[in-house]
Amino acid sequence: MFARRTDWPLEPNALTREIGSRRARGLPVIDLTESNPTRCGFDYDSRAILQALSKPAALDYAPDPHGLPEARRAVAAYYEERGVCVEPNQIFLTASTSEAYAYLFRLLADPGDSVLAPQPSYPLFDFLAGLNDLEVVTYPLVYGSEWHMNVDALTLSVERANRALGIPRAVIVVHPNNPTGSFVKADESAALAELCRRHELAIIADEVFSDYALESKSRFSHTACDSVLTFTLNGLSKISALPQMKLAWIVVNGPNDERRQAIGRLEIIADTYLSVSTPVASAARELLATRNTVQPQLRARLRQNLEELDRRLAVPGSRAVRLRVEGGWYAILRLGAGPPANDDDLCTILARDDGVLVHPGHFYGFEAEGHLVLSLLPVPVTFAEGIEKVLTRLGSMS
Repeated sequence: MFARRTDWPLEPNALTREIGSRRARGLPVIDLTESNPTRCGFDYDSRAILQALSKPAALDYAPDPHGLPEARRAVAAYYEERGVCVEPNQIFLTASTSEAYAYLFRLLADPGDSVLAPQPSYPLFDFLAGLNDLEVVTYPLVYGSEWHMNVDALTLSVERANRALGIPRAVIVVHPNNPTGSFVKADESAALAELCRRHELAIIADEVFSDYALESKSRFSHTACDSVLTFTLNGLSKISALPQMKLAWIVVNGPNDERRQAIGRLEIIADTYLSVSTPVASAARELLATRNTVQPQLRARLRQNLEELDRRLAVPGSRAVRLRVEGGWYAILRLGAGPPANDDDLCTILARDDGVLVHPGHFYGFEAEGHLVLSLLPVPVTFAEGIEKVLTRLGSMS
């Protein structure tokens, strides 16, 4: 009766069952995976947000496959502040970056074709590709003193996809990556562009965390790439910490002929759905402006929790080290000898015995055991309490 593409395992795993059991019994849970900023105690400009949503323009329906022109001009102004020139006609509004991926997968690939995605990375790509009947071929991010894209391995992944799977159509880069917090370096980006030109691949650049650099180095944007067909994704979910507003976008760039063809085809795809609501689109300028009050709070929170984590890890005999993070909302712990060999077992123990929820590394595609992924968004006192419990548990597992 059901499609093979939805044949997912639906039974909850041990970790999910333990968390559900604690909550059902009314026991506290310290959630160190929390990524919803609206639940993390930030002070939003609620008056400005609610006033923006009450504009008379919200009552007028004027469909445009690109999205409301006023909203696209607001997005173009956001990029202009970052030193990148974007014309409103290059922009397509979507309800989310997930929808943007679906548009692009439909634009670029036929059923059975493949897209390349980084590993480790967010597990959403497997679901989005599967729902669009595509295969995901991973390419590795490798860690030394910092994370790097392995361009040679990426090249091999492209060649492997050509031999064993459907035609590779695009390379996804996440800048900075979730959860590694690593930016694509300039030399990696140049090599990637050359690889994509040679194999006729598009670049899909997910830059939703790009406003949250934790180091002072300047960061380029893939939005400015005009040497290869490039689609840059972003939205209010992270820029203004407003995931509930459901407004994101695609910026199309690249060689003139390819860009023109992509825009023409995307216009038909977007016109088929017209998913963005008028009230949110008409409020885009004001909603984007609220980033000026909420982003400083988020950056301060990220740094405070990262400093707290480092302080606690600096204790002699600590059984974990933190991997370098350049941006984004997450931190990764690499565990030493002692804890259970299986990250799932450790996370289940933490949930059952300590009431702390953390993500095992394999959730993000870490091939080796011994990695935990933590959100840096929780309220500092909650974060500190959760970290103390995690490190105490690790210390007891000698």
